[in-house]
Amino acid sequence: KRNIPLQEQVSFKDVCVDFTQEEWYLLDPAQKILYRDVILENYSHFVSVGYCITKPEVVFKIEQGEEPWILEAGFPSHCHQ
Repeated sequence: KRNIPLQEQVSFKDVCVDFTQEEWYLLDPAQKILYRDVILENYSHFVSVGYCITKPEVVFKIEQGEEPWILEAGFPSHCHQ
């Protein structure tokens, strides 16, 4: 009988990448679209398995058509849970 280690719980913050305004503007349009698509897909996966209770700010920004960058490097992540 093998001992299978318990899997650590992954949070949305673990799979979310934050960009500063400067970094965001260095991305080309296709990269921005890919980022938005991946963030929304990841969020929907977390919701489907019951992990995301509150909607992360980055998801709100994307849904409202806003640019999802953070204020400065090192600023606390807006990708909770």
